[in-house]
Amino acid sequence: MSSGNTNPRSSSGQVRTPGSTPRVNAPARPAQRPASAGGQAPRPGQRPGPARPAPKAKARKARLLVSKVDPWSVLKMSFLLSVALGIVTVVASFVIWTVLDLTGIFDGVNELLSEIAGSENGGFDLRQFASLAQVLSFTTILAVVNVVLLTALAMLSAVLYNIASTLVGGIGVTLTDD
Repeated sequence: MSSGNTNPRSSSGQVRTPGSTPRVNAPARPAQRPASAGGQAPRPGQRPGPARPAPKAKARKARLLVSKVDPWSVLKMSFLLSVALGIVTVVASFVIWTVLDLTGIFDGVNELLSEIAGSENGGFDLRQFASLAQVLSFTTILAVVNVVLLTALAMLSAVLYNIASTLVGGIGVTLTDD
């Protein structure tokens, strides 16, 4: 082959084999024209008009059925969320106790209780019963109990849902594509 073109396809898009000649009656590719607004070719020196927006596609809908929930994944997810809720509870109790202490609420309650009781030596101190350490330890114990209970309740709910979905068929969900 003395031809410098090593492409096995001819200019008309058909495959050439070595030693064969290209077909004469092969259809030629149509020339590509630039797209313009209104279907008219732009005049020289003018810009093409603004492009028309694409037509809006129809929204697709898919109907799905939640027939089973994996209890192990529910257990992991509920444990993670309940631990986060426990941390939020402990931090919130610390912030609330600190705000109450800084605003003088404990002193006001102590004065009110000493006026009601009638003792001038301050026989009652609210900070003895609700110190920061006691409040945080009580809140931490409550958060740990909540983690255990919420995790167990979520897993029990998943198992009960699986039992109920075998009888009823599950929950139907329709998803749409906006």
